[in-house]
Amino acid sequence: MRFPRIGLGLFASFLFLGITLAHAQTSATPPNIIVVLIDELRYDEVDPSARHPFVKLPNIDRLANEGMSFRQFYSVSTICSPNRATLLTGQHPAIHGVIDNTDRSALGRSLLTFPLLLQQSGYETAYVGKWHMGNDPSPRPGFDFWAALPGQGKLWNPEIWKQGRLQQVEGYVTDVLTDEALDFVRRPRKRPFLLYLAHKAIHPDAHQLPDGSVDLSYGMRYEPAARHSGRYRDVPISLPQAAATLSEDLKGKPVLARALDARNQPEIQKTWGELLGLDAQPDTVRRRAEMLLSIDEGLGRVLDELKRQKRLDNTLIIFTSDNGTNWGEHGLTLERRLPYEPVIHLPLIVYYKPWMREGRRVNDNLTLQIDIAPTVLAAAGLPQPPTMQGHSLEPLLTAKTTPWRDSFLIEHAPDERPFSWLLDLSYVAVRQQHLKLIHWLKYPEESELYDLSKDPGEQHNLIKSPDYAPRLPALQAELKRLVLEARSLE
Repeated sequence: MRFPRIGLGLFASFLFLGITLAHAQTSATPPNIIVVLIDELRYDEVDPSARHPFVKLPNIDRLANEGMSFRQFYSVSTICSPNRATLLTGQHPAIHGVIDNTDRSALGRSLLTFPLLLQQSGYETAYVGKWHMGNDPSPRPGFDFWAALPGQGKLWNPEIWKQGRLQQVEGYVTDVLTDEALDFVRRPRKRPFLLYLAHKAIHPDAHQLPDGSVDLSYGMRYEPAARHSGRYRDVPISLPQAAATLSEDLKGKPVLARALDARNQPEIQKTWGELLGLDAQPDTVRRRAEMLLSIDEGLGRVLDELKRQKRLDNTLIIFTSDNGTNWGEHGLTLERRLPYEPVIHLPLIVYYKPWMREGRRVNDNLTLQIDIAPTVLAAAGLPQPPTMQGHSLEPLLTAKTTPWRDSFLIEHAPDERPFSWLLDLSYVAVRQQHLKLIHWLKYPEESELYDLSKDPGEQHNLIKSPDYAPRLPALQAELKRLVLEARSLE
């Protein structure tokens, strides 16, 4: 099974331009739009019902309490660049073509994104933060204002591309990006605006080479702002899901078992040894939680500014993540390319007062990253182009009766990362409310099936269970349907 790349150049946006302009002229008071994207944030690091009780995030909680939290929000891939392209385009990776984390600078300039459509309809648009579809920090189409980090960026005294050149700015990167975002929000204007704020945090810092690539042998560090460092130093850390899988019998996961064995080979350990244990350390969990504090403070500053300007009630705010990570689940730490829940289950909070219904603050529908772009366009009063494969979340926010998906596709193409050096771990998987079927493209006889209602930690592979045999044909047929759907614009 191949991962075709269908290039949708900027010419498509010009075909759509006449429609968007005409439609925008009929829309009354289009909302301002702010997307806050956190790097590598797990669902259970933010949601009050799932996170460690010592973590205090008053502004994120404020947004959730006044908006809608989506408890079943997922990525359709498992790594950064494909997910970021999916958020911007509303497309599966097989359509937008960003299928791995290699440099996609050229391709990123040809994508038909919702910021480009908003800009063409009259919005003033800004991108602030980490682009991560190529190391090149220069501006991409669709943005009037551009302040981007090169490559992974740096946690302290980062370089930012502004006014046609890289400039070094003193300070902690989350604060620096928040300041840039607030400068844009405070500008006097008569047009609605889009702010896409993509934080570097809570991704760890890495040593960058002169060409912008990352030297992982140097190590990676989770570093909060100085004012937050040590805030949670002495709190106890409980990782029950990771602890439960330490004694897991990997006979049901032969592909993963071989990958973990490969990880211990000398050539892997020489380059990756330190990093492969990084995310399993309790101190890592504490430091990530401390890094979240500056994000929470920055969000509070933005909310307060919108309230001061009396714009909050007419602003759509979306808070989410590109992908999660592992804290030792199934023996995995740095590696996040496998389709297990800690990586694909993400936080999503949506606030837009005209869509908020009273008395309901959570939603349990299966929602996806491909739904973000259609949601933004719907709020702006713009039609959804046929190139977008997701669905607007507006009916779920307003309690309108609407058909909704009961399954979705997760996929990963081969890339250059550590396990893939030795094994081809490409796969397609189908996830329903309770069942997940993983089909390894190179190892079709070693599929995995989990009943998440009984086994949320995905420890017991039921692929050979006679009790689940009657359900397999329908799941396999649904997986094939989803694969075809993800590769089609019809």
